[in-house]
Amino acid sequence: MSNHADSATLRLARPEEHDALEELQRRASLELPEYRDELLLNPDAIYLPEGQIANRQVIVAELDGDIAGFAAVVGGELDGLFVEPELWGQGIGRTLVDAATHEARRKGLALTVIANPRARRFYEHCGLVLEGEEQTRFGPALRMTK
Repeated sequence: MSNHADSATLRLARPEEHDALEELQRRASLELPEYRDELLLNPDAIYLPEGQIANRQVIVAELDGDIAGFAAVVGGELDGLFVEPELWGQGIGRTLVDAATHEARRKGLALTVIANPRARRFYEHCGLVLEGEEQTRFGPALRMTK
């Protein structure tokens, strides 16, 4: 499996990409079996606020001109991180977490994330540390910071 992180280009999302980004979010979210049924019953849970794009809070990773993933950074919180499922494990997510960390630090904040427990190892590899647990709409989650 090749690592695409080095060839990824980062940029801010454009308003006309909203629907494509939300569809990427849907594809990535539905790949997780523990949430699939709940997400299918609650399609409103897969939502990218257009204001996040307008407020320059969404960072897109591109590979060869195609959207590979995105991160939404609201204040110091990583509000969403989604990568095309066929690109998982190839460094795109980590590249986006690094960009999100930079964005939070630029504002004088630590990066925080409320994460699926399944993603703990990924976020730890990205340098985040476990701070505690949170209850979310879909069950327990981990609060992590960097």
